[in-house]
Amino acid sequence: MPRMTCLLRSRMLAAVFAAMSFFVFPTVSYSQAPPDSPPADWGPVSINLEEIPYPYPVHFLHRNLYGQDVRIAYMDVAPTGAANGRAVVLLHGSSYYSWYWEDTMKALAAAGFRVIAIDRLGWGRSSKPIIPYDVNLHASNVMAILDHLGIEQAVLAGHSLGGRLASSYAHIYPDRVTHLIMVNPIALNNSERGRAWSAPSAGMPEPDLQAHYAANLRQEQNRIVNWRPEYMEHVRIRYGHALSGDFHRLNLVRSMNSQLTALPVDAFWPSINTPALLLGGAVDGPNYPETAQRAVDLLPNGSLVLFPDVGHNPHLEAPDLLNEQILRFLNN
Repeated sequence: MPRMTCLLRSRMLAAVFAAMSFFVFPTVSYSQAPPDSPPADWGPVSINLEEIPYPYPVHFLHRNLYGQDVRIAYMDVAPTGAANGRAVVLLHGSSYYSWYWEDTMKALAAAGFRVIAIDRLGWGRSSKPIIPYDVNLHASNVMAILDHLGIEQAVLAGHSLGGRLASSYAHIYPDRVTHLIMVNPIALNNSERGRAWSAPSAGMPEPDLQAHYAANLRQEQNRIVNWRPEYMEHVRIRYGHALSGDFHRLNLVRSMNSQLTALPVDAFWPSINTPALLLGGAVDGPNYPETAQRAVDLLPNGSLVLFPDVGHNPHLEAPDLLNEQILRFLNN
C-alpha cells in the first residue's frame, strides 16, 4: 500500500476508535485501586523469574559471549490456525519480559504465524552476565535464535525499548526482516542530541522498600489509562526483585544497558526501507501523537496508528485493537 494511503487510512481508523472509546474502555472504579503499601504476602522474586509461569514452554539458546557461557530464553509457538509459513519475533520493553505478550502470541498463532517471543539477554529468564552490552550484541542474539530455529526471514515486532531496538535490528539486518512493527517505542524525540555516558555502578544502597513499591506502582499506573487489578503482577515482580539477594546484580545489568537508545532516530530511520508500522496508545507522555508522527515521517515505508484513551501498554490494555491492526498490516 502506498505511504500516503496508509497514513490516510490510519487517521480514519483513529477517528473511528475515538468515537468508540466510550463504549470500549470503562472507567476504573475505586474498588480496583491498588493498595498504598505492598501486600504483606509479597515475597522475593528471583531475577531469573523461575517462579513466574510463562504461557508456553521456555527454551534456551546457549552462547559464549566475552568468555562467559550465557543462555537466552525464548518461547517458540507453533501456528494453531492454518500455517502461513511466516514467523513473528516479539521483543519486550525494559521493565518487562516476553510472557506479557501472551494475548498477541495467541492471536498471531491463530492467524497461522509461528511466534518467537524472546527474553532479551539481561532480562526475564535469560542470563544476567556482567559484559559490555550494546545494540549490536542484542541484535546478534536475536539473529542467533532465528539461525538456530532455521528461520531465514521474520517479522520483527517490539514494545517500548523493544520497539526502538527492533528498528535498529531492521537497520542492521535488512535482509532478515520482512516487516517492522513498533508498539509505543521509546526515545523518538531525541533527534537533536545524543545521550551523555554515565558509568554503571554496582555499589547501590539497600532500597527503601516502601519507596521502591510506590515508584514502581506509579510507573505502571502512568502507562495505563484504565487500570485493572491484574496489572499489579508487574509491580509485584519488580518489588520482589528488591527482596532478592541478586537485586544489585540486576541493577548493574540494567544500568549497563542504559545507552541502548542513544543513537538519534534521524541518523538511521530514513535508511530503513522495510515496511514499518508504529502503533499503540496515544496517551503516552507529552505530545506523543505528534512525536510519533514526526518519527514515522522519517521512514520511507512507514505508517502510524494510534488508539485514543489507551496508554503505553496497548497489548495489555487494548489487546484486541492492537492485534487487529498488527494482522491488518501483516496481511495487507
